[in-house]
Amino acid sequence: MKAIIVSKKDMAGMNIKECLLKLFEFNETGEEFEEEKVYETNVEGEKIKLYTAEKESIDCENVDEKINADFIVFATKHQSRSGIASLCVHIQGNWSKAEFGGQNRKLCIADADYLRECLFKIKELAKDNHYEIIQECTHHGPYLAKTPCMFIEIGSSEKQWPDKQAGEIIAKTIMSIIPKKPKHYKTAFGIGGLHHCPNFTKVMEKSDLAFGHICPKYMLEYLDKEMILQAIERNTHECEEVVLDWKGLGPYKQKISKMLDELEIEYQKTKEF
Repeated sequence: MKAIIVSKKDMAGMNIKECLLKLFEFNETGEEFEEEKVYETNVEGEKIKLYTAEKESIDCENVDEKINADFIVFATKHQSRSGIASLCVHIQGNWSKAEFGGQNRKLCIADADYLRECLFKIKELAKDNHYEIIQECTHHGPYLAKTPCMFIEIGSSEKQWPDKQAGEIIAKTIMSIIPKKPKHYKTAFGIGGLHHCPNFTKVMEKSDLAFGHICPKYMLEYLDKEMILQAIERNTHECEEVVLDWKGLGPYKQKISKMLDELEIEYQKTKEF
C-alpha cells in the first residue's frame, strides 16, 4: 500500500487533496486519521490511501508507525523568500540540527527512482507552464525511521499554493508514478552545489543516475564520515555512485575528497557527465 499525506494546515496540500479527489476515483474507507476521513483508490492492483494530518507535514514525526505503507508521499507547500513559482521533489533529513522538524543528523530512506520519475513527470506535465521544476537537496523533517518517503511540493508563496493548475499537475504526477514500481536507475549521492541542485538535474538528463540524498554547499561544514555513510546507506537500492558538484564545493574541496578517499569511496564530478 502507498500513502499520500497532506496537512490541513497547508494551503497547497489541501489544494492537491482537492485535485486528487476530483480527478481520481477515491472513496471513503470509513476510517479516520487524526479525526479526518481517510480515502482510498486502487490502481492496477495497488492500493493508494489519502490521509489528512492535523500537524504541518514537517512535524509528522515517525508517522510510519501509525500508517502501515511501503511508501509515503507528503504532498505539500514549498516556501522560500524568492517567491519563485516552483514545483519540487526532495527527500527529508537533517545534516545538522533539526530546525524544521525531523531529528538532528538523521536522514530518511530515499527511493531515488521515485524521485527521478516524479521530477521528470512534472517536467512533462508542466512544459507549457511558468513553474520552475526542481529536485531540491535533502532537508527538513519529518523523520521516518523505516519507510521510504518523499516530498512533492507547490511553491513558493501564498500566490502559488492554491493554484489549481499546479495542484492538478502534482496530483497527476503522484497518481501516474507512485502506484507502480518505477524504472530502476543507478542510485547516486550528490555533494555540493545549490539548494535546488541544477547541476545534479543536468547529470540525470544525460545519464541513468537518480539522486536520492543531496548535501548542498551550505551544509558541507557539517558533512563528516558518519553522515556520508548514512547518506549512502539510507536508500531503498544500493547507492552505486557518489557525484561531486566540484565548483559547488567551494572551500570544502579538500575536506570532502579526503574523507571519501579515507572511506575508500570512489567519486565522479558533475562535469564528467
